[in-house]
Amino acid sequence: MMQADKFCTRLSNGLLGTLLGCISAAAFSANLDVEVKDTARLPLSGAVVYLKAKNAPLLKPMQQVAISQQGKQFVPQMQVVTTGTAIEFPNRDSFRHHVYSFSAPKPFELKLYVGKPKAPIVFDKPGVVVLGCNIHDHMIGWVVVLDTPIFTRSDENGLAQFKDLKPGEYSLHVWHQDQLFGRSTFQLKMQLEQQNQKVTLIMNE
Repeated sequence: MMQADKFCTRLSNGLLGTLLGCISAAAFSANLDVEVKDTARLPLSGAVVYLKAKNAPLLKPMQQVAISQQGKQFVPQMQVVTTGTAIEFPNRDSFRHHVYSFSAPKPFELKLYVGKPKAPIVFDKPGVVVLGCNIHDHMIGWVVVLDTPIFTRSDENGLAQFKDLKPGEYSLHVWHQDQLFGRSTFQLKMQLEQQNQKVTLIMNE
């Protein structure tokens, strides 16, 4: 896990410090905005931001998820799913692909094929799965498998928004494909008791 000193955090009320600590005026539900920035303090889009909590909704596999090979690319290049989700890998190119992964959460191999493989791949363990093609080395993709249903991605302004959360203790996790290979996601515990709360994360290399 990355150390907290690799990141700079800032609460929207202007107080510097950790996200641990109690805030008065607990609300029935809470909204959380997470602003993700890169080392140049510019908005970082496409970051996977997710929350874990004991009172999280029931985790269920997602339905009808597919990652295509099209134009010698994975489409979408990065897919976020919950554990237990089955993903189809249709080849929409006129030539064959050989899709594989050596990542520990889900090593698999779909040997040279066109069209649609006979069976989808079930991603049953949380973690980041890096995709490749044995024929086209430039092809790379990611499957981010989460064991929580509370997740989103930062938009073009680097903003990830969560609505109507139950007050309580959460762990905040952020992953981006530009992180150095082998590093885990950033994790930070927080007490969500304020009706509207904002956190800014500055991600270092």
